Amino acid sequence: MQAHLNRRQWAGSVAAALASGTLSSAAPAKQENHEGFKLGVASYSLRKFSRADAIKALKALNVEYINIKEAHAPLTSAPQELAQARRDFEEAGIKILGVGNVSFQKDDPVQIRRNFEYAKALGAPLIVMAPTRQTLPKIETMVKEYNIKAAVHNHGPEDKHFPGPKDVLAAVKDMDPRVGLCIDVGHTARTGVDVVEAIREAGPRLLDMHVKDLRALMNKASQVPVGDGAMPMPAIFRLLKKMNYQGGVMLEYEVDADNPVPGMQKSFAYMRGVLAALRS
Repeated sequence: MQAHLNRRQWAGSVAAALASGTLSSAAPAKQENHEGFKLGVASYSLRKFSRADAIKALKALNVEYINIKEAHAPLTSAPQELAQARRDFEEAGIKILGVGNVSFQKDDPVQIRRNFEYAKALGAPLIVMAPTRQTLPKIETMVKEYNIKAAVHNHGPEDKHFPGPKDVLAAVKDMDPRVGLCIDVGHTARTGVDVVEAIREAGPRLLDMHVKDLRALMNKASQVPVGDGAMPMPAIFRLLKKMNYQGGVMLEYEVDADNPVPGMQKSFAYMRGVLAALRS
């Protein structure tokens, strides 16, 4: 498909794929087949579900990648409890791509180490985190010791430390390459910048992504299933493919907390349709 096609034309391609039966709301068994993208779930989306029910939901969504939030493996868990959580996901065929969002607000070496031990116990190669500029140097030290990546999550205009990707990039530019960025596309859009350009500027520092859609890109309360809003997902995926992006594309569906699965299903159907259109 040519790069100049607009969102409406991409949506038409998705609709045609759905109508023809070549695309269903369930993913193929291997997400890697989707143009190399690792589509997954930030488990905050399922925060009101027990770990067992969250795993059932992931299987219903046919998703094999997860970024674990505390609701499904508390930071205060004993080592044997974390080992069990890891087994629960792995035995269900779900790969743990990361943990978080984890707070690193307190400049406490003991707590910072505990957070890395938590990720290590779950077999997570990456921590999505909310640090401060003061804690980042200690985090970099832990990254080197544990060989676990640190992806700083931007939280939009309300975030006094890292509202947008540029704020993260300025802070980590001279650090170990394993210290980088988790771009939250919704929070990024709310800072008033071009999300696609922000991803381009991140380059190899882009380690993880949280994906959502907003009907109005400056309005946090306008979240809708991916594809129903104004987020330029086709352009985002085209750029990620061009960049040979290897990290997770993790759906963070923050609305409909009591019954998020239908909206998540719709979101994955749309994203899979966009990826199918990349091949046409």
